[in-house]
This record gives sequence, structure tokens and C-alpha cells, in this order.
Amino acid sequence: MTSTVSVKGVSKRYGGKVDALRELSFTLDEGETVALVGHNGAGKTTLIKLLLGLIRPTSGEVRVLGEDPAKGDFGVRRALGYLPESVSFHMALTGRETLSFYARLKRVDVKCADELFERVGLAISAADRPIRTYSKGMRQRLGLAQALLGAPKVLFLDEPTSGLDPALRRNFYTLIDELRAGGTTILLSSHALGELEDRAGRVIIVNRGSQIADGTIDDLRRIASLPSRIRVRPVSGGRPGLLRDTGVRWTEAGDGSLETEVAHAERLPLIHRLSDAASGIDTLTMIEPTLDDLYAHFLNSQEAA
Repeated sequence: MTSTVSVKGVSKRYGGKVDALRELSFTLDEGETVALVGHNGAGKTTLIKLLLGLIRPTSGEVRVLGEDPAKGDFGVRRALGYLPESVSFHMALTGRETLSFYARLKRVDVKCADELFERVGLAISAADRPIRTYSKGMRQRLGLAQALLGAPKVLFLDEPTSGLDPALRRNFYTLIDELRAGGTTILLSSHALGELEDRAGRVIIVNRGSQIADGTIDDLRRIASLPSRIRVRPVSGGRPGLLRDTGVRWTEAGDGSLETEVAHAERLPLIHRLSDAASGIDTLTMIEPTLDDLYAHFLNSQEAA
């Protein structure tokens, strides 16, 4: 796997007093979708600015496509795409004029504009309307189209689904999957943790400028060892005797189901025992810790340390 982004021991201090980032180290690979998670002020935006070359690290090394992004190599900048959290365009320009302007800046063919409008779900009929007539969601989609100009090899997205309705969010993640399959590296910063859970192959959690977790969802669940919940619905009129096993406490879930919390290492043994009572169980569901749960766990662990 070819690495496209490398961050080694990076720290960023403002005014000699404020440590925005502390000793971050990670790499991003081709065809990888990585979620960057952290509350406001955790250092996410500072990190993205470093990767874009807008600011320089106080210490450490940043490489994007093998180069220092702060040196302004045009070939590297052309291969990057960026969607900021708050997109801002000239309201008097049309969508087409805006995309053409950014295409010229990036020195890519302006003829790709119509394809990009369609790709991000903006009607061609809206392309020649002033941006002042656009809704927030439409401006967000135009921002995404701008970020996709020139088929970037590395894409940085900051709160990309802000202002999008559920259907457009699904379309957005379908597009992200297509880009990833084509080899694009995607770093996606978002507070919508529920959206990221099944869509990011890896999660990097930052807090107070420090990197406190890095791995797949399964990796983080294994490290955190948070309990899972197992829910069973007995067959109508029955209750498996195995549910009364010593050491497993079941509680009513309110819909006729029974639920228990089980330690990470005990999940499979319990499911194995429940399989012996399968004739008395209508449905069985295992509910794993969510990304919200994992995020809270790692933050609390850092605070306790």
C-alpha cells in the first residue's frame, strides 16, 4: 500500500503558549477513508491547515504525496481537494462561473463542470443561477464539486454533510466510496459520529491537540474492551431456561425482548451457550459499542490519566 500522507512527531504552538497539536504521528494510504474525530478546539482544523501547507509545524515533519506541502509545489496542490467546514462563495456569481473560476486556478479543464454538477447532485438548471439563490445544501454541494476538480489524489473534507438532507447524505457517501475505490485518500472530519461508523475504514481521535486513538472500529472496540449488549426475543409464549443461567442477568427491554450486558471477551461464549436454546429464541441481536461510546471512552481515559 502506497502512503500519500505522512505526519511524524508534529506539534504546532501558537504564540509560544498555546499547543494546538502535540506530537502527532500517522500515515494515510491510497484508497483509504479515515475519519478525524474530536470536539471543537481539539486540533482538527489546525491539522488540516498543516496538510494543506497553509501553516508550518513548530516541530515534526509533514509530507503529502512525498513533498512538504508548505513549500507550495503546484503539482502537489493540484492533486489535493479541500472542502472547508463553512463554504463561502461570491453570491453574485453563478454556480458555473464559480466552478470555472476554481478550475482556472487549478489549471484543469472547465468542461468538467457539468459532469461535476451531476456528480454532486446539483441540477444543471441551477448551474446558471446566482449563488445567492442557492440553499445551504446547494452551496455545500457546490463546495464539494469545487473540491473534486482535477480528480484529486488526496481529499480533505471538513464537516462535508452539513446542510445535506438524509437522501443527499447517502448520495455523498456513495460518491466517497467511488473515490476511495479509485485510489483517492480521504480524510473526513465530522461531528456526526453515527454517520462515520460504517463508512470510515479507520478512525483517528484527537483531544487537546493529542492523538489518543487510531485504528479501525474493530481495533478501537478491542482496545476499549467496552461491554456489548445482547438482546433476545423469546418465542411467543416461551422463555428459554438458559436465560436464567447463573452469572447472566437479563432485564426486560420493553418490547418483549430481554437484554444483558456482557464483557467483550465473553460475547462469543454466551452466544454459543444461547445457541443451545435456539428453539426457544425468536431473534438474537448483538449490539456493539458505537463510535460515540468509543469516543467518550477514550476521552474519559485521557482525562483520568
